[in-house]
Amino acid sequence: MDVKRKWLGEERREKIMSLLKERKDPQTGSSLADELHVSRQVIVQDISLLKAKNIPIMATSQGYVLAKEEHEGLPFSRVVACYHPPERTEEELLLLVDHGVTVKDVKIEHPVYGDLTSSIMVSNRKEVRQFLNKIMETKASYLSELTDGVHLHTLEAKSEADIDDAVEALDNAGFLLKD
Repeated sequence: MDVKRKWLGEERREKIMSLLKERKDPQTGSSLADELHVSRQVIVQDISLLKAKNIPIMATSQGYVLAKEEHEGLPFSRVVACYHPPERTEEELLLLVDHGVTVKDVKIEHPVYGDLTSSIMVSNRKEVRQFLNKIMETKASYLSELTDGVHLHTLEAKSEADIDDAVEALDNAGFLLKD
C-alpha cells in the first residue's frame, strides 16, 4: 500500500473529480491537498484547470463542490433584490435558512466589472456561521459593500410556498429593495 502516494497531473485531477462526486459535503483545498499529498496551491491550480474544461465546480465558503445540474437541485428558485448594511448580513441569511431556503449566491452590478456573482450555498444555521466566520477570518468584504448594500440573491427551496414565506419575511424585516 502506498499510503503517501503523490498523485500527478491528470490522474490527480481525475481523483479530485472522483472525490467531489463521491462526497456530498464541500471539500476544502487543504483537505484535498492533504489527501493527495500536494500543496493547497496545486489543488487551486487543478480546480482552475478543471473549470477551464467546463467542469461545474463551485468554490463555496465551505469548500469545493461539484455543481449539480439545474434539474438535480431544489425544484424552485427565485432571484430577489435586497438592501442592507454589512452588519445585518447574519440576520438576513438566518432569516432565509430558517424558512427552509438555500441561499445559492449573491450578485451585484459593479460599475466597472458589470455583473459579479459569488457562490454562498448556505441552507442552515451551521453553514451561515461557517460563511460568516470565513468572512471574519479572512477580513474579506461583502460584495454588497461595493454597491452600498444593494445585492441580489438566488433562493432555492423545495416549494414555492417556502420561497414566498421567505420573501415575505425579508419584506417584513426591511431587507427587500423597493422601487
